[in-house]
Amino acid sequence: MPVKIVLNESEIPREWYNIAADMPNPMQPPLHPGTHQPVGPEDLAPVFPMNLIEQEVSTERWIRIPDEVLDKLLLWRPTPLYRAHKLEKFLNCPVKIYYKNEGVSPAGSHKPNTAIPQAYYNKVFGVKRISTETGAGQWGSALSFACSQFGLEAKVYMVRISYEQKPYRRLMMNTWGATCVPSPSTETEAGRKMLAIDPNSPGSLGIAISEAVEDAVTSEAQGRPLTRYSLGSVLNHVLLHQSIIGLEAQKQLAQVGDYPDIVIGCAGGGSNFAGISFPFVRDKIAGKQIQIIAVEPMSCPTMTRGPFLYDFGDTMQMTPLLPMHTLGHAFIPAPVHAGGLRYHGMAPLVSQLILDGLVEPRAVYQLETFTAGVTWARTEGFISAPETNHALAAVFQEAKKAKEEGKEKVILVNWSGHGLVDLAAYDAFFQGKLVDYEMPQDEIELALKALEGFPKPNFS
Repeated sequence: MPVKIVLNESEIPREWYNIAADMPNPMQPPLHPGTHQPVGPEDLAPVFPMNLIEQEVSTERWIRIPDEVLDKLLLWRPTPLYRAHKLEKFLNCPVKIYYKNEGVSPAGSHKPNTAIPQAYYNKVFGVKRISTETGAGQWGSALSFACSQFGLEAKVYMVRISYEQKPYRRLMMNTWGATCVPSPSTETEAGRKMLAIDPNSPGSLGIAISEAVEDAVTSEAQGRPLTRYSLGSVLNHVLLHQSIIGLEAQKQLAQVGDYPDIVIGCAGGGSNFAGISFPFVRDKIAGKQIQIIAVEPMSCPTMTRGPFLYDFGDTMQMTPLLPMHTLGHAFIPAPVHAGGLRYHGMAPLVSQLILDGLVEPRAVYQLETFTAGVTWARTEGFISAPETNHALAAVFQEAKKAKEEGKEKVILVNWSGHGLVDLAAYDAFFQGKLVDYEMPQDEIELALKALEGFPKPNFS
């Protein structure tokens, strides 16, 4: 049995898969924050290029990947599918464990899978400059890399706590030519407002998104080159681009005659989870018996404890209202080492699939994730990003469960990125400085008070 299952370059998928074509209940529409009516393409035009807006609202099942995008993706794709033989032996459970290694990209994570097409479509539309936010720095570094590939300028607002914890991510962005500033910053009205409230704010993805959106929509008035905003998760077109992960995995598993009983990914905004799982969710809708698990931090329990409501995607209420599981747009996460998983909302597509019982959300504690990550490194060899460790913790849980039940199972997990620039988090773990943190219920209820009076999703 091989360790690596690889595809030839000629076997790379030529189309992305759009789950919106197959969902039993369609996603409810984003709403205009002023009128509470469904937003139209023109409402989004100041923020995104129209060619990406068309993908955002598309219900076509398959969308062709442009040759110019494939040319860039071939730098690291198709990514290898590994069989985790050494971990299986260590666990001594009746499971086969496969993992898709997305850490082989130039930026070291799955994020370039959408950064490259987003940079391409912006370039084709005539955009000269892209603004964005980043949490742990995976997305910011990926977009910086992609912009360098297409000759675009990049401006990144990085959540302050991560800016301080992960200087090497910032240096990666600088190396690819991007400008990166800590958020909240003094460069936008949104940032200045937050600093006036709390000069020592650790920041959040919601605040950083507000700053990046403001940067884009005010670019013309500020005399900057034509700028549009880019998001690394949550939105439909981002999840669409990431589907290449699961489509490759299906081909690779077919090579060895296997099919997963369980598919697992970590989920902050939902992009890497959707990437590995949506092609398999399609199979589940068609009747396959398969368990699909999205894993989040206990400190940011968006899917497991956040209600399904309309909420803003950012703190300063600049985005449309999105139908999603949410902890409230005013939520400020605890400064735990979960990086990009500390977002208050979940992708509307993933949220709808949870409502429909097609996806199972699960929350895990911080210490369990690092224990899983260290065990993984000492068996499989690769050092995982802290976000990825959440998915690995669920793999360990399911392997032990299979042993208790006496059932043989095949597990597929998305190894979404390496942790070679996250070693400070491992150092804190080894020194016993990390603790488990579970978000108190009264904090959730307080954060959700900001949503009172918002329109409610239709549950009929």
